[in-house]
Amino acid sequence: MIGLPSLQAMDRAQETRIWLASEAMDMRCGFDRLAERVRAVIGEDPLSGHWFVFHSRRGNRLKILYWDRDGFVLWYKRLEEGKFKLPRPREGARTVELRASELAMILDGIDVSKLRRVPRYERTVQSGEEKPSKEKITTELISKCN
Repeated sequence: MIGLPSLQAMDRAQETRIWLASEAMDMRCGFDRLAERVRAVIGEDPLSGHWFVFHSRRGNRLKILYWDRDGFVLWYKRLEEGKFKLPRPREGARTVELRASELAMILDGIDVSKLRRVPRYERTVQSGEEKPSKEKITTELISKCN
């Protein structure tokens, strides 16, 4: 059985972002329809390598679509009982960006909306701008010090 990459592996891949579509999706949709919804609803490129999470109207099913070098991967989970506790998007937002740890908690049955994150510094990333890698930051700091 093929599973999702480990949380540790995802944390190392800082360039991978996770997007949750705020509107419910018909779970009969396959690769192509979901890729089209990524463009139309989320406004991202489905070939980017980012993860795109879709949920059913009842909240008991999730699909995750991502591009893996030479093709799409579609991961699907259906709960036999209960619902996924998904974060609520801001007013008018079509997506919610998740961290890998938040996605892991959602898949594990934890209600992330009831958790409180302690304030920390986080650099805002502009649309189209890459998140800085640790190597790049370290290189920049070293060059400034010399």
